[in-house]
Amino acid sequence: MPVFAYRGLAPNGRSINGVIDADSPRSARGKLRELGIFPTELSPEQATAKTAPAQGWLPGFGRRIPATELALLTRQLSALLGAGVQLVDALGALADQTSRAVSKRILSQVRESVREGSSLADALAAHPETFSDLYVGMVRAGETAGALEAVLNRLAEYSERQSEFLSKVRGALTYPIIMMCVGVLIMGFLVSYVVPQVATIFEEQHAALPLMTRVLIGLSDLLAGHWFEILLLVVALIAGIAFGLSTSAGRRIYDAWLLRTPYVGPTVLRVICARFARTLATLLESGVQLLPSLSAVKRVVSNGLLADALEQSRESIREGHGMGQTLERSGLFPPLLVEMVKVGERSGDLEQMLERVADNYEREVEASLRQMTTVLEPLMTLVMAAMILFMMLAVLLPIFQLNQLMQ
Repeated sequence: MPVFAYRGLAPNGRSINGVIDADSPRSARGKLRELGIFPTELSPEQATAKTAPAQGWLPGFGRRIPATELALLTRQLSALLGAGVQLVDALGALADQTSRAVSKRILSQVRESVREGSSLADALAAHPETFSDLYVGMVRAGETAGALEAVLNRLAEYSERQSEFLSKVRGALTYPIIMMCVGVLIMGFLVSYVVPQVATIFEEQHAALPLMTRVLIGLSDLLAGHWFEILLLVVALIAGIAFGLSTSAGRRIYDAWLLRTPYVGPTVLRVICARFARTLATLLESGVQLLPSLSAVKRVVSNGLLADALEQSRESIREGHGMGQTLERSGLFPPLLVEMVKVGERSGDLEQMLERVADNYEREVEASLRQMTTVLEPLMTLVMAAMILFMMLAVLLPIFQLNQLMQ
């Protein structure tokens, strides 16, 4: 259905703006008058059209609410419902107070769908770029159980914890990546621009050059004379890797290799298990049954092997087996997670056990990342220092030799 942006006057005389779904401008004006709004401006919403070229390359770009803002809006919606505000009015208040155009548009569309009789879950499901299956499923469970406010609170807490956890992971990896990129750029500049000028001086003297200097000049000549071929090779390599990862067989090989990689594999496994345990616990606490919860959780597990193991576990549970037993049979999940799931199933307190597992793995990941950055920072500094020392010696040694010859 088309979307129209409007400006108008509310019944109290206050200026108001927003968006509304309607079949035509005339229908949109009629809807606004029914709401007591006198429209002064009405135009087709252009946000989606303007971002269409970018969406071809970046799916969802310009069409989704950022995760941090979504968590805040979810908590605000829960607070408004807890204060006795009707759902349509609460969604309207959120749409009015947000300054981001995409957030205002999506919230206004959700409000209009709810006003027309749709459930909140169905209205959210119409915007899969912003609201995941997990989000929609929890809201649907909350509406069914009559506990929407509590479910929204859990969703907000879950979103905030996930955003904080991912921010810590990105923050720990940012500095080493920046150092590596800066080092590569500096070395590339020195080898491609500075070294050729120094090499010209040495060639004019017809002096025998040290091995280090010959290696450096050879590397500089290679980059200067074949930079286009090297660039094509790098692009082809990246394209080949991307194509391989886009296939199911290539992705499976990559996932298996990643889990077997020393140090990185166990850290990635802890990250995935933390997200799995936290998400499953949140769904179960919200009243979603185990089998639908596992189906939703499978979408947040980024490793294909673990996702397949969860699907097999789901089928085994359907046949009457316990989840801990089926996870253990896969041989992929850590013993701690398996044992805590078994304890939770025996005690009937699976949600709490999963929360503890998630807390434990998140702490382990943070400690692992701190240790990794503690080692990487001085290691990368030493590598860069060694590269600079090599270049200095390769340039200075011939100068010392020429100085001795001149004396």
